[in-house]
Amino acid sequence: MNSKKIFIVDDDIAILDSLGTMLDFEGYEVNTFERGSEILKYVQRSNKPNIIILDMWLSGEDGRDICKKLKDNIDTKNIPVLMMSASRGLEQTAIQSGANDFIAKPFEIEDIITKLNYLSS
Repeated sequence: MNSKKIFIVDDDIAILDSLGTMLDFEGYEVNTFERGSEILKYVQRSNKPNIIILDMWLSGEDGRDICKKLKDNIDTKNIPVLMMSASRGLEQTAIQSGANDFIAKPFEIEDIITKLNYLSS
């Protein structure tokens, strides 16, 4: 059983539900957030996750800005961030924002698991 804590940030409830359920089934402890501002507050007052999966384009917010804030904070800078987007070809943009890796939507759960395993090694 996997005991890694994953935070998922996406404004698409269907993505949160499906990805959260799949990762929960794989043994991850999953918390979901619809807004980047929620995760910024939560990680400051709660146990830190092992990895954050962050959508690049959030309603009213920019996932790239959220990632930069996470990476600029001494308490959260070492948490790996897997950024995702339905727009392909944005890997370099995600990395420049501080993300440790990128995955394009739609994705296969096997691809997510592979990236999570890589980021947690």
